[in-house]
Amino acid sequence: MFTVDRLEGVILDQEEAFRKREAGIPREVDIDRYLGSTHIIVVSGIRRCGKSTLLRQFAERIGEFLYVNLDDERLFGFDIHDFEHLMLLFHKLHPGIRVLLMDEIQNVEHWERFVRRIHDEGYKVILTGSNAQLLSAELGTRLTGRYLQIELFPFSFREYLDLKGITPQRVTTAKKAEILNHFDYYLENGGFPEFLKTGDDEQLRRTYEDILFRDIVVRYGIRDVKMFRQMARYLFSNISKDASYHSLKNALGIKSAMSVRSYVQYMEEAYLIFELCNYSQSLKKQYAGTKKFYVADNGMRNAVSLRFSGDWGRMLENLVFLELKRRGISCYFWREKEECDFLLENKGQLVAAIQCSCKVSEENRKREISGLVAAMDRWSIDSGTIITYNQEEEIRIPGSRAVQLVPAWKWLIADIP
Repeated sequence: MFTVDRLEGVILDQEEAFRKREAGIPREVDIDRYLGSTHIIVVSGIRRCGKSTLLRQFAERIGEFLYVNLDDERLFGFDIHDFEHLMLLFHKLHPGIRVLLMDEIQNVEHWERFVRRIHDEGYKVILTGSNAQLLSAELGTRLTGRYLQIELFPFSFREYLDLKGITPQRVTTAKKAEILNHFDYYLENGGFPEFLKTGDDEQLRRTYEDILFRDIVVRYGIRDVKMFRQMARYLFSNISKDASYHSLKNALGIKSAMSVRSYVQYMEEAYLIFELCNYSQSLKKQYAGTKKFYVADNGMRNAVSLRFSGDWGRMLENLVFLELKRRGISCYFWREKEECDFLLENKGQLVAAIQCSCKVSEENRKREISGLVAAMDRWSIDSGTIITYNQEEEIRIPGSRAVQLVPAWKWLIADIP
């Protein structure tokens, strides 16, 4: 049990470190909107993507607050009963303050009971967490209707340009060349904030290992750690390729497809990988069919996995997928006789189709366009886009429609997909 005296030194250390922390680059989050709400605010996302820094940005707007980081090894063993002593300490140190910021809340079992109680008592509560399943399970039971969730990812390209001091409005020829140069770096190295400051690949590898072991192996009691690591590396090496649970089982020698499914689920819950379904009007076919797998960040992927020739196209597709996730857009891939990389859904309707191709050449032009048009025809979609490295063109297609070729850097800084 953690007594008030035992907690005091830890909390004072944490508060001092948190207040000294740089507020960093503003994220694409409407902080004022969230602070104006009476709901609990939950910031979720992969480790090291900037959740604590965003919490610091919230704190700057708030002024006076209470803070605890539950990912501190000095709080190992902290449980729901210890919250009472924590609150007694806060009342002693900061009487009258009723804003509570809590980092990595998923480390305490049944945390939602405490959060609901103090929220009912009138506290403003802002939480961060790194496990989607643990957060959603608790939020969906005791906190339904009481919270707003922010899913945070590594820096978007717009945020990356902000870090570099570049405003992408009014793009001149010189600025376009500068932006394209930065895009080359971002495409290969991703957007983890600390990495962008240091350029140290080892940081990305450490984060990857922390997620695998602390957030997955230990939490879920995985026994065959070697096989699990092998599967994670395989998925990171083969981004945007399609596979089924059975094909992964056979390729990796895993005992059962159910084990594969569990491993995928664990990695998704830790925001490490994402699974995309082949679109079908039959949910049964959709969930049982072939999947495509994407990863949290191109830089992390390149730091921990095998690289192959022709990877630029796959990294571009991964980047586009991550931006769709970042913007909260539901999407699928589609494959029948033809193939389209992404179908975008809004309110249950397919509204746009996207193909990714670094370069549309004479050799692949027909294939790229025909796959996109086939998807548009099959699902009655009017909007079709091919996202390229740096080509821009409008191609007229039958039915008074057009396919737009759009440079990836331009699509990434636009307000809409």
